[in-house]
Amino acid sequence: MKSNQTSHIFLLATALIYGANYTIAKEVLSNDFITPMGLVFFRASSAFVLFFIFHSLFVKEKVERKDLKDVFLMSLFGVIINQSFFIIGLKYTTPINAALLITVVPILVFVFSAIILKERITLIKILGITLGFAGVMTIILNRGPVSINIHTLKGDILVFLNSASYAYYLVKVKPLFKKYNPVTITKWMFFFSVICLLPFSFNEILTVKWEYFDMKLWLSFGYVLVFTTFLAYLLNNFALQKTNPSVVSIYIYLQPVIATVIALLLAKDNLNLEKVIAGILIFTGIYLVSYNKKTKT
Repeated sequence: MKSNQTSHIFLLATALIYGANYTIAKEVLSNDFITPMGLVFFRASSAFVLFFIFHSLFVKEKVERKDLKDVFLMSLFGVIINQSFFIIGLKYTTPINAALLITVVPILVFVFSAIILKERITLIKILGITLGFAGVMTIILNRGPVSINIHTLKGDILVFLNSASYAYYLVKVKPLFKKYNPVTITKWMFFFSVICLLPFSFNEILTVKWEYFDMKLWLSFGYVLVFTTFLAYLLNNFALQKTNPSVVSIYIYLQPVIATVIALLLAKDNLNLEKVIAGILIFTGIYLVSYNKKTKT
């Protein structure tokens, strides 16, 4: 199978994982058994352990000392700010506002790619991002009104900074993935993340009410740790090694489609013409951003 096709399969799988995570992560945080920052720490620490094992068994590659500074910066933007700011921001804003602000990631990646990687801006990519954005906006606004005001401003700023941080990470980490195996870089990213997050989440770790975890909650918790964190980063970073950051980021627009499909299957949502049109716009946008006349990536 061609590497470009493999990358798209990896990105689709990542979108499926994140799409399901909207429902599953809510189950983990729907009570007071574990705090958001406690969950962020356990995500980072479990991912480090899994990437350490995976790296030891299959990769066994070393990072040059001069590159560790860049890896640390990527852990800051790709894990620490990305996960912490979103989870904290969601506490102070509405889910609708947060979903809206996440949609700026592909747009910011497009801008950062042009500035940092000198990626060529084409009308086809602009059209693709515009159609994808329109499709996601249709789904988001179908859920309820957006209300950005003084009461949500703190959360809105944090979620926006989360989006900008992740967009910057997708672009800036690309050269590292050209030089090293993505597993090597991601292992070190989570190592630095655990060290940095520990002082801010130590109390939350001690207050987790493990005795109240039932089988359903343990399974949801395990999904967030293994699938949403380890597997999603693994697949996403392998795809990023082979394709452009703009292509990787546009798949974010697929997540609300998947979340909607899951809600429909669980009879928690209804299908209407607006959602069908939104899905068509998003898939068309993904195709246009991914399309390259020479390489078809």
